[in-house]
Amino acid sequence: MAGEIGRRLLLKGGVAATSLAAFSPVLAAPGEKTLSRIAFGSCAHQDKEQPIWDRVNAWKPELFVFLGDNIYGDTQDMSVMRAKYDRLAAKPGFKALRASTPCIATWDDHDYGVNDGGSEYPMKGESKALFLDFWGEPEDGFRRSHEGIYTSYVFGPKGRRVQIILPDNRTFRSPLTGMSVEPKDRGQYFVNPDPTATMLGAAQWEWLEAELRKPADLRILASSTQVLADAPGYEAWINFQADHQRLLDLIDFAQVENLVMISGDTHYAELSKLSDGVPYPLYDLTSSGLTQVWPVFGPNRNRIAKAPLMPNYGRITIDWAARDPSVLLEVEMLDGQVAISHGVRLSELKQGKR
Repeated sequence: MAGEIGRRLLLKGGVAATSLAAFSPVLAAPGEKTLSRIAFGSCAHQDKEQPIWDRVNAWKPELFVFLGDNIYGDTQDMSVMRAKYDRLAAKPGFKALRASTPCIATWDDHDYGVNDGGSEYPMKGESKALFLDFWGEPEDGFRRSHEGIYTSYVFGPKGRRVQIILPDNRTFRSPLTGMSVEPKDRGQYFVNPDPTATMLGAAQWEWLEAELRKPADLRILASSTQVLADAPGYEAWINFQADHQRLLDLIDFAQVENLVMISGDTHYAELSKLSDGVPYPLYDLTSSGLTQVWPVFGPNRNRIAKAPLMPNYGRITIDWAARDPSVLLEVEMLDGQVAISHGVRLSELKQGKR
C-alpha cells in the first residue's frame, strides 16, 4: 500500500507559515520519473552554518533523502521542536534544495525527540505530527494512517523502477542494553541477544516484509542507523541481534534482489560490505553528517572504505543505459573531494552471487 501511495504522492515542502515555515515546494509524482541521481544525508544541526548544501545543489540530484537528525530537537516541548524546524527551514542552502529538488525523509533520535531514544519517549505522537507537517505529508497520506512514520516510495517505469524504503527505527524500538566503560571517550552499547527485543516492532515488520517482496529494479533500504556495521560503538541494527538476523534471513528466504542500503547517524562516512551468510554481497553506504562530525571512527569489521572526518553527503548514480546497469555509491566532502566511490553492477545483486 505504501508503494502505491508513493506513486501518487505529491512531495511538498512544508505547511502554512502559521504552523511551520513555508516553502516554495517542488512537486513531483514519484511514479512518473526515472531516477539516475539520488543524494542523501543526515545530522544537520539547525544552529550551525550548513555550507554542504552548496555541494549538494551543484550536483543537481533528482531526489534527496533525509536520513534523520534533520534537526537536533531533543525536547518534550513541541513549541521548542517547531522553532528548530523553522530554523532549518530558513537555511539558504536548504531552501535552495527544496526549491529545486523533491525530498523525502525519515527521522532518527534527535528529530524524534530524545538522544538514543526508542519506544519509551512520551511525546512520539506529537513529534510525529510536527515531522509529517514539516515534510509535507498529505492529510490522507499513508504515514498518517498508522503508528510511526515508516513508508516507501516507487519511482520510474518497469525496467527502471526504484523503490526507496524508509523504516522507522525509533517509535517501536526496545530499550538499549547497558553501556560499557571502554573506550572511555565514547560509550558503547551492548548487543542485545534477547529474541523479543526489537528495532521495528511486529506491525512494521509485517509491512517491511511485504515491501521487500514487491518488484523493483533497484531497491534502497534507507535506514537512519547503520544496518551492516558489526560493532559501531553507538546505535545500529546489530544492537538488536534478532531483528538484524531476521532482516538478513528475509533477504535470503524471500529471494530479495537488487538491494543496497544507505544510512546515517554516525557523524562519519563509510562504506560497509557483508558477504558472509547472505545470498549476494550487501552494501551499506553511511553518510553523516551534513554538519556534525565525530573525531574518531567506531569499530566496524565490515568497513571497506572511509572518508575524512568532515561534513559530507552521500550520492547514488544509476547507469540505466548500460547493458548491465550499475550503481555508483559515493560520498562527497565539504571540500569537494569524492572520498568514497564504489561501483556495483545490478547483476551482482542477485540471489546466488555470494
